[in-house]
Amino acid sequence: MHKRIKYLQKIQPFINKPVIKIITGMRRVGKSFFIKQIINELFLQKIKKSQILYINKESLDFDDIKNYQDLNIYVKKYFEKNKKQKYLFIDEVQEIQDWEKTVVSLFSEGIDIYITGSNSHLFSSEIATKLSGRYISFPIYTLSFEEFLQFRGNKKKSLDTEFLKYLRFGGLPVLHHFSFAEEEVFNYIKSIYNTILLKDVIDKYKIRNISLLENITRFVFDNIGNIFSAKKISDYLKSQNIKVGVETVQNYLSYLSSTFVITKIPRFDIKGKKILEIHEKYFLGDTGIRHALIGYRESDINGILENIVYLELKRRGYKVFIGKIKDLEIDFIAEKAQKKIYVQVAYLLKSKNTILREFGALEKIQDNYPKFVLSMDQSFGTDYKGIQRLNIIDFLLAKNDII
Repeated sequence: MHKRIKYLQKIQPFINKPVIKIITGMRRVGKSFFIKQIINELFLQKIKKSQILYINKESLDFDDIKNYQDLNIYVKKYFEKNKKQKYLFIDEVQEIQDWEKTVVSLFSEGIDIYITGSNSHLFSSEIATKLSGRYISFPIYTLSFEEFLQFRGNKKKSLDTEFLKYLRFGGLPVLHHFSFAEEEVFNYIKSIYNTILLKDVIDKYKIRNISLLENITRFVFDNIGNIFSAKKISDYLKSQNIKVGVETVQNYLSYLSSTFVITKIPRFDIKGKKILEIHEKYFLGDTGIRHALIGYRESDINGILENIVYLELKRRGYKVFIGKIKDLEIDFIAEKAQKKIYVQVAYLLKSKNTILREFGALEKIQDNYPKFVLSMDQSFGTDYKGIQRLNIIDFLLAKNDII
């Protein structure tokens, strides 16, 4: 088992603290293994096995726990003879109806609680109100490139070669049990995608027009790195003789977003200092799912690289927007605490026009926050008119205090 060290470092200060720990993320990003790593940390602290209850709702062993009442009865019975500190872990808690009622009750009794969920709508406004002030959220993402290399284990492998695998196959942790043969890997990833679509969208939201859902999904996958709106999707589908209203498209995008397979990134007008309500971008929770579904195309490299950079910024704790200044686009505005950075992403900076486009947009921003252009070039200078230039691989492997 490979430790997700950075996530452990984030959650360790909250172990044995009076907050519910909520671990979220797309299916198969490693939430269950992360829970087991937390449990191992507890064992290192001399916590006994009898003090820990782990409920995995993907296991048939817990199939009888259907709702909050079943959960309450099960937990009380398990801990009835335990007078020491109790630890409760619930994996895929959204499978338990009204789970929050029991979780709040058990939390009030002093149980240290950790739950995972694969649905971003897990915390509706009503549930969030019930848990208000009692929880802290820890998002889990697919493997960073640094983790990808650690999972691969061979330090002698070429970084460029490994990065090409990362581009093509993505960062789902389980892939490292496979040989990285394309057909084998993509067949497995497709099975994950089908599970997400069936369990987390079609079944949950009672989707009848599955073909329409698949068409909308393909459009989003085909347009990572591009700005578009629900109306543009509706217009495109109408051009393919598929009649669908804008509201329906918006609903389907919301359902897909709830699974973490896609995420909507709002657009921010830098000069006007406001968030724009239309023309956002969508990025994927894992690029490998896209390639398994529609194939890997080198012509889409710019969007794929943007997606990888976006996920890395999120792993580092940034809140991310796409930017607009006059008629120019800024790929990312990333903020956390008192820090803000601007980031442009390009495949190669070979032409003068590309250099002017990527650096020129950043030059128009009239503040002193750090500005970066990331690309796959090796020989381009490290600084251009005060704008820092980094190779994308160097950025992905850089320590957090660098960017």
